[in-house]
Parts: sequence; structure tokens; C-alpha cells
Amino acid sequence: MAKTNKKTEAEQPVQPAKASGLFEYAPAPESPAAAGEIATSYGHFIGGRFVDSSGSEALKTVNPATEQVLAEFAQGTEEDVDRAVQAARKAFADWSSLPGSERAKYLFRIARIVQERSRELAVLESIDNGKPIRETRDVDLPLVAAHFFYYAGWADKLDFAGFGPNPRPLGVAAQVIPWNFPLLMLAWKVAPALATGNTVVLKPAETTPLTALRFAEICRQAGLPDGVVNIVTGDGRTGAALTAHPDVNKVAFTGSTPVGRSIAKQLAGTRKKLSLELGGKAANIVFDDAPLDQAVEGIVNGIFFNQGHVCCAGSRLLVQESVQDELLDALKRRMGTLRVGDPLDKNTDIGAINSAAQLARITELAAAGEQEGAERWAPECELPGAGYWFRPTLFTGVSQAHRIAREEIFGPVLSVLTFRTPAEAVEKANNTPYGLSAGIWTEKGSRILWMANRLRAGVVWANTFNKFDPTSPFGGYKESGYGREGGRHGLEPYLNVEALDV
Repeated sequence: MAKTNKKTEAEQPVQPAKASGLFEYAPAPESPAAAGEIATSYGHFIGGRFVDSSGSEALKTVNPATEQVLAEFAQGTEEDVDRAVQAARKAFADWSSLPGSERAKYLFRIARIVQERSRELAVLESIDNGKPIRETRDVDLPLVAAHFFYYAGWADKLDFAGFGPNPRPLGVAAQVIPWNFPLLMLAWKVAPALATGNTVVLKPAETTPLTALRFAEICRQAGLPDGVVNIVTGDGRTGAALTAHPDVNKVAFTGSTPVGRSIAKQLAGTRKKLSLELGGKAANIVFDDAPLDQAVEGIVNGIFFNQGHVCCAGSRLLVQESVQDELLDALKRRMGTLRVGDPLDKNTDIGAINSAAQLARITELAAAGEQEGAERWAPECELPGAGYWFRPTLFTGVSQAHRIAREEIFGPVLSVLTFRTPAEAVEKANNTPYGLSAGIWTEKGSRILWMANRLRAGVVWANTFNKFDPTSPFGGYKESGYGREGGRHGLEPYLNVEALDV
């Protein structure tokens, strides 16, 4: 490891923003000290130990709520990536030859350790990412453990998963994950890869590396054999070196559509297996017979959860004309109660935007919405002076030609469109290059099924939104990528199912 100096306090909590129409809540901050000691500098995790980078370049990760530097970490070089791939290749023979029941023991152990250290990990995730502690504590960490538990259960049952009598692991899996759900995306990828007998080289996002590096400590605590999981930090240059490495058998990427398209071109003509989970522009469709109060909660959860940093966010609200005014009045009242501020305050609903670059992207697209004639509305609230913040915002008078209705904003911005008939709702919902998710709000079960059969989306929620479970597959169509993560389907991308022994 490069340096071992420790910080005793992460930093002082930010003051929460005040919004109109709120009850007066006493601050309920989680202690940043619960995140444990954060090193001033980190190297890579290769072959079961932390090692220095072969290069001298270092990057910094900051707390987006305060802009204070949390730690430095190594910028991975091609040599670093090669060392990690070699370590994973060396470990593959023994790991893949273990009985599935033995591999399962390690995954169960990791899941239990995640549960035991969930408070520590939740606080660290909020500090590094900017999302509210209520979300990391109540959503992210329970799902992380659940994914390891779930795939541990599959490890000795692969012959019965429907992929033939003897499905085999591919080898070394290169995994590149985004910054919006750092530890959860790690679990989505690492758990099925290990359960199926593959070894892993993972690159976390350059703005949120800390929970991945803490997960490396968990791997050691669980006694995972050296080299089965390797973590190389860095920016897009490191990711490109990893996906291009000739000794990688599988690439899994979650992130933006442009980067996913570049990886697909990079891998064309190779024998590497590829799965991509990319962007989205989901339609949340509300019919006139929907329970409007319930729908309002689903709309808020669909777009303002995790500051809108969700690929399947319901960023386009399609509402039937006859209930538009009633729904928007209720939605605005609800938005007026959202608390924006300190991510470590348990009262906070909307935390900090992850980075200055992402805030600039959100700000630019919101300005484009106004310039193109849409009407902008946001509740009154005073934002903290330091950090990266954006008010929950909605636009009305939006047409399908507006940029805010076509481009993924990846922030707390909702575009409202209307429809008259179910057929029109389907046409508008499918009028996007993306196809990751959709939501339907109606009391009619027959309408739900009719709509779901016609919506070109990988996940369709009915009278709810943003519900996830490790047993359920997730993935998209068109420019939202291909392949599935989660459920039995999430095993297949890590298995050789084309040349089975019979």
C-alpha cells in the first residue's frame, strides 16, 4: 500500500437545505466516523494484497457534499492491469475446480460480513457518493448482501439452471462499474462471476472507489483465495486497458451508452463475451383510473431516488390528459416536502450530485429545456453553500422533440408529457433510443398486461417503480444494452453454454 496514514474524522456534516411546507425536524446526522478509517492513499488490490501502482499518477476522490478530499488512489496503468489479469488467471484453475458447494461457502461468508459491516459500508458509500444515508442503509447494503446470498445458493446447482448438463466458467471476467451504485453494482457483477467459477478483475468508477477498496478488505476477511478478486482503480484509460486485455474472457460494463458502444466496437471480432447495461429514458405512465396519491409516491421514487442518478429512472412522466392538473398539483405539493441536504442526515431525501462534471451536465440540459420553451418548476429551498446540489425539478409543456425528453439527464429532473389513449401512451413511451424500464399506473390488470406486452423495455413495473430483487433479471433493449443481470438469467453471461459436454 502506498501510504498508511489514517484520517480520524471524515469531515464536518453539511447543513441541510430548508424547503417550504416542512415539519421542523431536528437534525439526525449519522457519524462520519462510522465509516471507519480512510487511508490518505490507496494502491491496487492484486493477488490478495494491496500493491503500489507501476505509475506515479494519482487521482483524488472527494465528498460531493463538501468538496473535501477523502483520499488519493492510484491511476491504473496497462502494466497494473496486466498484473491483475495474470493474478486472476493464475487463481482461475484452482477456483474453477472447487466444487460449487465450496465456492458457495465463500460467497455466504462475504454476504454475512457485508451484513455485519453494513453501517460502516453505508456511511462510507454516502460520504464518497453523495446519496442519502437512508438509501445506502435501507436499499443498497441489504441488496448487496442479498445478491451474494442468492448467488451462493446457485453455486452448486448450475447443472440445473437450464444451461445444459455441464455449464463451465469462462475464465477471467473484466468488470467496469459506475458511480451511481458503487457497491451494489459490484455485487451484481462479482457475485454471479464467483458463483459460476470465474475470477475477476474489477475497475470501480474514478469518483467512487472507496467501497470497492473496502470490499477488497472483506475478501481478505472472508479468506477468499488470492487472485480470485482483483481491483484496479483509475479512470477511463484504466477501463479501456482492462477491456482490451487479450487474456480476458468476459467483459461486463455498466455505464453510459457512448462508452458501451465504444467497448462493443473494441471487442468486435474477438471471442470475448460481452454484456452491457447502459442508459435509459424510462416512461412512467399514469392513467386516469390510477390511485393518484400512490402514483405520486411512485413518481417521486422513480426520478428523485438517488438524486436521479439511476439508469432506469422514470425521467419521462406520461400522464393521461384528464388527470394532468390534479396529478401535477399533488406532485408539486409532494416535491415541496423533499429535504435536500446533508447525505448523512437521516431526514434527507435528496443528497448531493456526485461530481462537478455531472452537475454541469444536469444544469446544461435543464437550461436547454427552458430555452426550447418548456416550463420549469422547482420547490423553494436554500441549498448548502459548498458541494454539488440541484433542486428537484419538473418541466411541463414538454414535446417529444425537446432534448430533456430525449437525452438521459441522470439527475433529479422530470419531463411531463400527456396522452389521451393507451395506444398513444405506448407510442410515446417507445419513442426513444433507449429501452431499459417503464412504469404503468392503473387499477386494470388487463391494461397492465396489454401495455407491458407492447412497451419495448427490459423491466416493466406495475403500480410501483424502482423495485429490485436479486432473483429478478434486469437489463434492456436497443441503446440500453444487452444481457441480463440478476436472477437465473444473470448466470448465463459467465458460463460457456455453447460448447457443453453431453
